[in-house]
Amino acid sequence: DLKGQHSFILNTIISSLSVEHFQTVTTHIPIRSITAERIRQLQDLRKQLLKEMCDGDKEAFSNGKHSLRDMSDDELKHFIVDENHGVIYCYVPKVACTNWKRVMYVLNQSEPYDDPRSIDKDMVHLPQLFTLLNSFPRPERELKHYTKFLFVRDPLIRLISAFRDKFMKVNQPFYERFGRYMLRWYGNQPDPPRTAEEVFASGVQPSFHHFIQYLIDPEREKEGLFEPHWRQMHKLCHPCLIQYDFVGHQETLQDDAELLLKTLKLEDDIKFPPSYENMTSPDYVLTWFRKVPLEDRRKLYKLYEGDFRLFGYQKPNELFDG
Repeated sequence: DLKGQHSFILNTIISSLSVEHFQTVTTHIPIRSITAERIRQLQDLRKQLLKEMCDGDKEAFSNGKHSLRDMSDDELKHFIVDENHGVIYCYVPKVACTNWKRVMYVLNQSEPYDDPRSIDKDMVHLPQLFTLLNSFPRPERELKHYTKFLFVRDPLIRLISAFRDKFMKVNQPFYERFGRYMLRWYGNQPDPPRTAEEVFASGVQPSFHHFIQYLIDPEREKEGLFEPHWRQMHKLCHPCLIQYDFVGHQETLQDDAELLLKTLKLEDDIKFPPSYENMTSPDYVLTWFRKVPLEDRRKLYKLYEGDFRLFGYQKPNELFDG
């Protein structure tokens, strides 16, 4: 059955890893001692897992669509196309997308390429800066000869990162669109402050539990309020409709980036910016979820189960088994 099939593939992946990378997968601590050959093997295993999961339950992961031609322009707005090098990048917010957008921007300029670090990080989030796949006529959207890649990360770590970035800092657009709603419906505040500055001054900003309650409320996705920073990764990048040539993981970001640039024969022309991620551990994740009731945690897992299964992330049973 599918569940047993997934367990077998996942165990194959884990058993194939070095002890160092097994620590990376389970604790999210970046380890920089993985060999180039091991990174190549990981690529094969990640793509094999995607194929097995999609072949086993394609309907569950493709929202009833059968090809790129069936997809709306909105569903393809995360695909950046580099026609010069024949590359398509599906960007996932909170998964090194700023630095990959810097790389994609630089590649579209003339040689010699600028250092991606020299590109303003806010500028690269302007959509008009790039050619997007949804700008192509429908019959031309397959682009099968292009190299297609994406980067993913542990779904729970990604959610924590999104909350810290958007709701633990003064961010008026996100507070106005989402934070006030969370306080009104889950924080017992019928008339929350109007501005992010006011809410921080009053000390009543949305909590992580409010954020989780917002995510698991079934009305949210119906209303189109599932913002890309926390939208499921497979719903942004559609890995069961698009055959990816490269599947990178945040947990092995620098090694994966190096291999991808070699694959594109660009390793001598451009360097991926070094990343300085906070080290995370099971205790770190447990700390964040400590005040989230078990039932809400389980609903959250069901919401993101597709990302766990498709991209080979282990379900943290200590969070969901009580």
